[in-house]
Amino acid sequence: MLVNADLHIHSPYSMAVSRFMQPEQLLAGCMTKGIHVLGTGDALHPIWRKTWEPFLENDANVIIVPTGEVEDERRVHHLIMAEDFSQFSELQALMEGTCKSFSTSGRPHVYLSGEKIAQYAHEVGAMIGPAHAFTPWTAMYAYCTSVADCYGSEPIDFLELGLSADSSYGAGIAELDTIPFLTNSDAHSPRPDKLGREFNRLRLLDLTIKDVLTCVKNGAIEMNAGFFPEEGKYNRTACTRCYTQYSLEEAMQHAWRCPADGGIIKKGVSDRAKELSSAGIHSPRPPYFHIIPLGQIIQTMEGTSSSRTKKCTSLYNRFIAEFENEIEVLINAPIADIRAIHPRVADAISALRSGTVILHPGGGGKYGTFSLE
Repeated sequence: MLVNADLHIHSPYSMAVSRFMQPEQLLAGCMTKGIHVLGTGDALHPIWRKTWEPFLENDANVIIVPTGEVEDERRVHHLIMAEDFSQFSELQALMEGTCKSFSTSGRPHVYLSGEKIAQYAHEVGAMIGPAHAFTPWTAMYAYCTSVADCYGSEPIDFLELGLSADSSYGAGIAELDTIPFLTNSDAHSPRPDKLGREFNRLRLLDLTIKDVLTCVKNGAIEMNAGFFPEEGKYNRTACTRCYTQYSLEEAMQHAWRCPADGGIIKKGVSDRAKELSSAGIHSPRPPYFHIIPLGQIIQTMEGTSSSRTKKCTSLYNRFIAEFENEIEVLINAPIADIRAIHPRVADAISALRSGTVILHPGGGGKYGTFSLE
C-alpha cells in the first residue's frame, strides 16, 4: 500500500510553534492534506509523549511514529525516529545531565557531539540522521565538512534534505551515495500550508510503525515530494536583513557583509551543495515531485495578501470537498476537473506538474515565490 508520510513536525513545547499543534488538530490536518503516516515530533519531551498516548490508535487511521529533534553542542540538529515512546524515554535517560531540562524544550539543546547522540540513539534501537542538512543555520553541512566530521565513526540512517533542497542537491555528493533522502515539513502549525508541505511516499507491506521505519532504513521510498528548492528561505546566498542576493564570489568579496545595510550574508543551500558535489557523480534517486501548497496557489492566482482570506478559504474547502485531500488535488486530479472549479488554479497546477512555473528564488530567510508569466 502506498502511503504519504511526514516524519518531522514540532509540538507547542518548541519555540515559535502554534498552540494548536495538538493531536486532534494534527490528525484532522492529516486527513485534509492526505497524510497517512505522521511523526510526533518532540518525543524527547515527557509531557508530549503522554499527550500522544491516547491517539496512537485513531479514527483517522494515521500511523503515528515517535520522532524527535535534538540540537548538539555545535548547534547541529538531528532527527531521531523510533518504534516506541519507551525508546525516547531511554534516550532521555542516557542524555540526562547534558541538557538544562528536557521538560522546558521540545527540541532540547544537549552538550554532546553528533557522534555521541547517534551512538545513544542506536543503543536504544532508534534511527538518526541530520535534520534539514543543507540549511545555513543549525544543519550538518552548515557547520561540518562531511558526515564523519559530524558523526565520527557512527553511521547515519537517513538524511533530511530540508525545504531549500531537493534530491538533486545531494545526489552529487559522493558520501551520500547509499543514504536515503527524506523530505518532511518541519511544521510548526497544523495548517495545510505547513503540515505535509513536504512528504515521503512509502510502499508498506503492513500498516505498522515497524514497516515505516524499515522502509526508511532500506531506502524503500517510492517518491519524495516537496518545494521547488527555489521556494525555500535559504536557497540562494543573500543578506539576512534586506534579502539582497549575491553570487558566492560577491559574498566573499564583501566579507559576508551586505554593502547596502551591513547585514550578514548567509551562504545559500544551492551554493553549499555545489561546493560539496563532485563532477561526474549523480547517484540515482526516487522521483522527486515538486509541489506548492494549494493555499499558496489559490492566494497567488487570486492576488490576495493571504491564503486565509474568506475567498481563498472557501475555494480551498471546495477543492477538498471535491477531491478529498490536498495531495490528490496537486498530484492526481484531472486538470479538467480542477478547471471546473477555478481555471487559473488549474493553469497553475498544470504548470506545476510540467515544471513550467516561473520561480523567484528565496534567500537570507525569505521564502521564494512563483508566477505563471
